[in-house]
Amino acid sequence: MKKKWGAALQLAAVYVGTVVGAGFATGKEIVEFFSRFGFIGLIGILISGYIFIFLGSKLMRLAARMRAKSYQELNTFLFGPYLGGAINILMLFMLLGVSAVMLSGAGAVFQEQLGLSRSLGIMLTIALSFIVMIVGTKGLFAVNTFVVPMMICFSFMLFLVTIQQPHFLEQLLFIPPADDGWKSVVNPFSYTAFNIGLAQAVLVPVAAEIEDEDTVKWGGIIGGAALTLILLSSHATLIMLPNLEIYEIPMAAIMKDLAYGFYWIYVLIIYGEIFTSVIGNVYGLEKQLNHYLKLPSIVWVCIIFVISYLGSFVNYGTLLSYLYPIFGYVTIIFIVLLWMKPLDSVKK
Repeated sequence: MKKKWGAALQLAAVYVGTVVGAGFATGKEIVEFFSRFGFIGLIGILISGYIFIFLGSKLMRLAARMRAKSYQELNTFLFGPYLGGAINILMLFMLLGVSAVMLSGAGAVFQEQLGLSRSLGIMLTIALSFIVMIVGTKGLFAVNTFVVPMMICFSFMLFLVTIQQPHFLEQLLFIPPADDGWKSVVNPFSYTAFNIGLAQAVLVPVAAEIEDEDTVKWGGIIGGAALTLILLSSHATLIMLPNLEIYEIPMAAIMKDLAYGFYWIYVLIIYGEIFTSVIGNVYGLEKQLNHYLKLPSIVWVCIIFVISYLGSFVNYGTLLSYLYPIFGYVTIIFIVLLWMKPLDSVKK
C-alpha cells in the first residue's frame, strides 16, 4: 500500500512539474491568463482546477490501459489515424516552441534576478538536462520529487504573508477593467487545454510504465489538486502587486518585497521548476521522434536542444504572450475529445 501511494505521489509530482514551467513558476503565465482579470480570474482558476483533476487523471488512465509508448498512440486513438497524424506533427512543433520558451525563461531568471549572462542560464540548463536524460525516467521522477514539494511550500508561505497585508480582501474581490475581458471566459479552457495537451508528451509514457491503474488515477487527482492550490495561492499573491503586467518574473518581485530573506532560495526554486518542464518536454519529444526515425536517444536530445536554443533568443515574455494562447486554442479540441471518450472504450 505504501509503495502504491509513493508511486502515486511521484506521478503527481511529474504532472505538477511538467505543467509548472517557466510561465507558471515565474507568475507571468498566471498573470496573463487569470490575475489581470481580478475576481473573474479567480473563478477561472477554480474551473481550470476541476479540468486539471478530472481530465489529467483520465488521460493517464487511458494511457495506462493502452500501454501507450508515446502521445502519438493516444492522439491516434482520440482523433483517428489521419487527423491524429496531423495533430501529432502539430504537437511536435508546439513542444519545440514550448521548450524554447522554457530555455528563454531560464535565461530570464539568470539575467533579471541573478544579474548574470542570459546565455549562461540557457547553456547551464541544457547541460543539466543532458545529465537527467542520460539517467532516463528515474531522473525525471527524482528531479520532480525534489523540486515540486519545495515549490508548493514556498507558494503557501507567500500566500500566508500576503493575506495579512492591508486591503487584501478588497483586492481579491476587485474586477479591474480590461479591453479583452472576453478572454477571461475562454482562458480557463484554453489554458488547461494547452497544458494538458502538452503534458501528455510526458504523462502518457510515464503512466503506461505504471501497471496499477489506481496508482495512475490517484496520481492524476493529487497532481491536479496540487496544481489548483498552487494557482490559487499564486493568484492571491499576484493581485497585491501593483502594475503586475510589467514584470517578467512577478513572483520573484513579490518575494523580494515580502520575504527578502528567502528571495534567493525562491529564485532557485523558480529555476528548478523551469528545469523540470525542460526535461519533461525533451523526454516526451525524444520518445515521439524515435517513432518517426530510430536514432540513439542522445542524438535526438542534441537535435531538440539545438532547435530550442535557437528559438530561446526570442524575448521570453513575447514568446509567452503569443505562443501560449495560440497553442491553447488549438488544443481545446484535444480536451473536448478526451472528455467525450469513455474510459470503457479501452478495456483494462
